[in-house]
Amino acid sequence: MKILVTGSAGFVGGYLVEELLNHGHEVVGIDNYSKYGKVEKSYDSNPSYRFVEGDVKNVDLLKELISDCDQMAAIAAIIGGISMFHELAYDLIAENERITAASFDAALWAFKHKKLKKINVLSSSMVFESTSTYPTPEGEQLKCPPPLSTYGFQKLACEYFAKGAHEQYGLPYTIIRPFNAVGIGEKRAKVEREILSGNVKLAMSHVVPDIVQKVLKGQDPLHILGSGNQIRHYTYAGDLAKGIRLCIESEKSINDDFNISTAQSTTVIELSEMIWNKINIGKPFRYVSDEPFQYDVQKRVPNVEKAKRILGFEATTTLSESLDEVIPWIADQIKIGGI
Repeated sequence: MKILVTGSAGFVGGYLVEELLNHGHEVVGIDNYSKYGKVEKSYDSNPSYRFVEGDVKNVDLLKELISDCDQMAAIAAIIGGISMFHELAYDLIAENERITAASFDAALWAFKHKKLKKINVLSSSMVFESTSTYPTPEGEQLKCPPPLSTYGFQKLACEYFAKGAHEQYGLPYTIIRPFNAVGIGEKRAKVEREILSGNVKLAMSHVVPDIVQKVLKGQDPLHILGSGNQIRHYTYAGDLAKGIRLCIESEKSINDDFNISTAQSTTVIELSEMIWNKINIGKPFRYVSDEPFQYDVQKRVPNVEKAKRILGFEATTTLSESLDEVIPWIADQIKIGGI
């Protein structure tokens, strides 16, 4: 297939483009480099890849790019760590709504006038922000209270864009909810301010790269946000890319939604100790708890049975294996000032 990937220069977008190219698809990518600035990718010279630097809110440009595409992967968004939920509470929802509306406007046009078959919408585990049902299955977003953060609410709105476009115009869709992506590529975000955590300034406030950064810089005791008992499912971005690809490829995914995640639960303390022991070999693990952010979800545990049953998807990369890739990359980024 030929697939338009918006936000292709981003963290997850980079893994997805490579996954699609490796499985024989042709990819058109668009990104305005607003998050990290210009980045080079290993596949930039791949003859099956075309990249356009541009704004996803430009509907005319999107129409031009999507005119001969079979599907769209709508990934572009302002996204970041937990500090961003608080610092950019309005900008997140406003800008992401503009991006979403433009993406759907172009997709609807291509579905009606060209050959587009489906839009694939990257949602978020944050749509389950207010749930008390664990493991959380698909469909729970319709039963639990709405998300409290503007980011989570906007991601839920993305899903309703898909619902509305299908109900009114018949546009097929797949909703994809990744959980806590882990991998290389998360650098200092241009739109995030730095925050102090102990004696280290954080550039990203995503928990994995931030903890790695603090441990590499010798912080002892390690500062963590909140009690450390928060539960997450840290999923390797390469596995997420595979799950997204299967959603794109499978006819069984049409007009459905999927949690794409590892089945393994990990607390922040467990994650921190694992990172500590990989870097500070033989040194006793010590930590202190700092005041948490307001929208720090204490428990996020997905039900992953549906994706396995329908798509044959299963995340197979362990957190330890993911960290073995991430830690040296962040060490290099610290040396060159990338984070």
